[in-house]
Amino acid sequence: MTGTEYAAIAGVIFLAACLQASTGFGLGMLAAPVVAMVDPTLLPATLILLALLLTILVTARERQHLDLRGTGWALVGRIPGGFLGAWLVAVISTEGLAWAVVVVVLTGLVLAIRGWAPRPVRVNLIAAGAASGIMGTATSIGGPPMALVWQSHRGPRLRGTMSAFFMVGSAISLVSLGVAGAVTAETLTLALWMVPAVLGGYLASRFMNRFLNAARLRVLAIGASGLGSLLLMGQLVLSALQP
Repeated sequence: MTGTEYAAIAGVIFLAACLQASTGFGLGMLAAPVVAMVDPTLLPATLILLALLLTILVTARERQHLDLRGTGWALVGRIPGGFLGAWLVAVISTEGLAWAVVVVVLTGLVLAIRGWAPRPVRVNLIAAGAASGIMGTATSIGGPPMALVWQSHRGPRLRGTMSAFFMVGSAISLVSLGVAGAVTAETLTLALWMVPAVLGGYLASRFMNRFLNAARLRVLAIGASGLGSLLLMGQLVLSALQP
């Protein structure tokens, strides 16, 4: 990759980490389309590695506000979903994964805009956890299902609960991807280079929370994710049209 491409990825990861540390999700939705435009082979392992670091930090910060019961039921679905997602990574082409990123992000955005709000009961938590496991492991975007089912939570409770779930889920996904041979030297190298961007985004989230309320953060996440997905979709279409 060129220096410009590294800078572009670092910039979007900084913003995505700040967003996720403020809302509980968003790292994959915002960063995955940009990473896929640069090099789709870096997905999903690179972002899952960075998500693991970020969720550890946020879980430790918000540990007094966790919904442990809800997290436990969601993880019941997350574990088998993670292994299924790793299987998809092994059998789908890089172009197929890039299209999967587009579909997952746009579907999540449509559901968020329409305001669909399933109740956080046991069956819904398990189903959302399974969907998050498949999507998160295959595309690094596992936030939308959990954001839908936990959208009644607010502030520290939402951030802490989402982060605890994704902390365990990211570890499961990395083990699954490692078994499938999808964690390469290139993904590890890029993840290490991007650690300062994650830490910077985490620190910046403390200040962002003072100026952006939940509604503004939601609009920011939807707008940025939608733009990134549309750009990625345009690139895929142009690549398909080339002889």
